[in-house]
Order: sequence, then structure tokens, then C-alpha cells
Amino acid sequence: MKHYVQFLSHQLKGWPQQNYDLFFFSLGCQVMTLVGQNITLLTVLTFIGTTLGVLCVLAINAAKSVNGWLGVLSAICFIATGFAAKNYLSIFEQIAYVVTLDIPVLLSASWNVNMASKIRKFTGKSWAIALGATVAVYLVSGWGIGTFTDDPRPWVDAISFAISLTAGIICFLRFNNQYVWWMASGLAQMVLWFISFRQGSATLAMFINSSVYLINDVLAFTISPWYNQKERARVIKQETAYAASLAERTN
Repeated sequence: MKHYVQFLSHQLKGWPQQNYDLFFFSLGCQVMTLVGQNITLLTVLTFIGTTLGVLCVLAINAAKSVNGWLGVLSAICFIATGFAAKNYLSIFEQIAYVVTLDIPVLLSASWNVNMASKIRKFTGKSWAIALGATVAVYLVSGWGIGTFTDDPRPWVDAISFAISLTAGIICFLRFNNQYVWWMASGLAQMVLWFISFRQGSATLAMFINSSVYLINDVLAFTISPWYNQKERARVIKQETAYAASLAERTN
């Protein structure tokens, strides 16, 4: 257990400096948003969820597997926020993240070991499957949530859900093309939560959170190990050295 806690602590270190800068910028924005409104259980849960959620996506950006725990904890908060706003597919979106990304990351020993060395790229077939799956999920989920619930924004909710679900699966499969989907997801979520805010169903914190996610996605194309070869080599070297050091301590 001690070594696992040390491993998680190590996973929060060695990120690109821009990731830390973005986290503290986001934290400042969320603190100002929190204190500028009535503080309730929902606004506090939203604050906690957005803070952990930003850490989660920044961990993925840095190719660090601590995103598993961060994702599970933030999902619990976001489920409460989505239920309050009647954005029901955002609830299923968080559950899908936990099932397809967070729990597998926590249970898969191979995913957690030097993940940066296992990054892959799409083939033409992969592009076709991913795009087709996104459209199919959008049509089915939009119809289903609009037919069987009182979701006031079923098709806006559905596009965010479809893109995010596909992105989570692509991420777990370690394809760097996930960031095309994450960018589209960030835009879709900004629209969803801005409309929800304007209609009085959510706080501005969720819109700000989606904006930070989008900035993170843009950074990924420049400084992240998923795309930056120099950064990938640095992370692989760092993780290899840490694994060797850990092996020495446990022998």
C-alpha cells in the first residue's frame, strides 16, 4: 500500500509546466465563481468536481495514470451536478468514463506502467470505426433521452455524450487521436453548460470547466507526450528510472 501511495504521488510530478499553470489558473477561476454565488452543497460539489476533473484531464495530457482515481472522484461530483441540471446524458457520460476508462486504468497493471511508451496512432480503418460509432451513439442516445426523460436539451446533451464516450474509449486504447474527440467534446460541453446556465439549470462553473478542458486539449497537440516526441522521450526516461528505483527499494 505504501508503494502504491508513493506511485500515485509520483504520478503528480514531472508534468509539463504549462499543465501546472493551467491547473492553478482554473483553480483561481473556480474559487472566484464559488465565492461569487450562494454557497450550497451543489455548488461545493461542483467546485470539487471541476478541480479534480481538471487534474484528471491534465494527468491524461501528461500521460500519467493517476487519472483513474481523479476521474472516479470527479465523476461522483459531476453526476450530482448533471442530475440537478437534468442533463441526464452527462450522468451517463460520467458513468461511461468510470466504466470504460477510470476503472480499467485502475485495474490494468500494464496500462499503468510507462504508459507514454505505448501511445499509438489511428489507421484509416480506426478513423472510420470511431466516426461511425460517434454518430451511432449520438442518434440512439438523443432519441432515447428525448423520448424517455424530461431532459430539456436532449440533442445538445447527446452530442456531448457521444463524443465524450468515444473519446474515453479511444483514450483507454492509447490512441493519440483521442484529442480530436476531446476538443470536439470540450466545445460541445461548453455549449451544453452555457445553455444550461442561461436557462437557470446549472452554475457557470461547469462552463468554465469545459473551457479549461478545451485549453488543455489545445496544449496536448503541442507539449503533451501524446504528440510531442521530445516530451514523450523525457517521460519514458523518467518513468523507467522511477521503476528501476522502486524495484531497488522493494528488493
